[in-house]
Amino acid sequence: MKPITVIVNGGAGHGHDDQACEDLRAKLDEAGLDAELVLAKDGDEMIATARRALENGARMVAAGGGDGTINAVASVMVGSGVRFGVLPLGTLNHFAKDLGIPLDLGEAVRNLATGVPREVDVGEVNERIFLNNSSLGLYPDIVRDREKQQRRLGRGKWPAALWATLAALRRYPFLSMRLTVKGETLARRTPFVFIGNNRYTMQGLSIGERDCLDDGLLSLYVAQHPTRLGLLRFAVDALLGKLGSERDFDVLEADGFEIDTHHKRLHVATDGEVTLMNTPLRYRVRPGALTVVVPAATIDKAKIATTNIKTSGKDTDHHAHTRTPL
Repeated sequence: MKPITVIVNGGAGHGHDDQACEDLRAKLDEAGLDAELVLAKDGDEMIATARRALENGARMVAAGGGDGTINAVASVMVGSGVRFGVLPLGTLNHFAKDLGIPLDLGEAVRNLATGVPREVDVGEVNERIFLNNSSLGLYPDIVRDREKQQRRLGRGKWPAALWATLAALRRYPFLSMRLTVKGETLARRTPFVFIGNNRYTMQGLSIGERDCLDDGLLSLYVAQHPTRLGLLRFAVDALLGKLGSERDFDVLEADGFEIDTHHKRLHVATDGEVTLMNTPLRYRVRPGALTVVVPAATIDKAKIATTNIKTSGKDTDHHAHTRTPL
């Protein structure tokens, strides 16, 4: 068994075939990495491969693909203490971007060899983890409709997403929910709920990004009552993995909370994958649960960002903190 296992999603981004794997294997060799390279056909095979690597004593397991692939392999790595590497081969690659991991494949491979370990938080809902975000309402509905059109009508991902979004606008769906945090229960009716692993930027050029992934909190964004045009904007932002401006949402930050509805089960998105879950939905953050290999230069930047957040005067008690009143 080699000390490093690299698991690649055969369907990531524009596709990853045998020739692409040979190119990746050459890059791993150039970086001096003694790695086993596995081209996995689906999520089950990714998870099984990661588990086998841990059982056989691997000192690093890396995932190559989009955010869904990264999530699948990371779900095995959480709590293990073994280094987790990221090769961003997907379309959006939010987790890699927020950690400063290079998007160029050659540079990302070199990061596996030269990077340093950083312990980051993960979010969890009903024992399912998410590295970026989870959402309820509009986004899971659009994803399910999009995937149905891809399967039945053969449409591409983005055309199917457009038709699914238009269908959602016709339905104009709203979700009634009860949010419980620190013993207090709040009732809300909203089309879109977004839960972030740590705090998302909602202003400026870096909107939809995170400066910090180790602050030990979840951020919850509840969309205010929008017009259909506002709902369209939420849908587009959700499909791109981003948020709107701060004025569009009520925002709460805590280390955990519970969401309940009159539905016994609810479709929940985690890092773009939709799962039907029993209610209530119990969210919590798991501080420092994942050890990710990142460029050494990003560690100092992360420390500066964390210091700025904690000294800004906005966050005196982020474990039960409401920035905009719910």
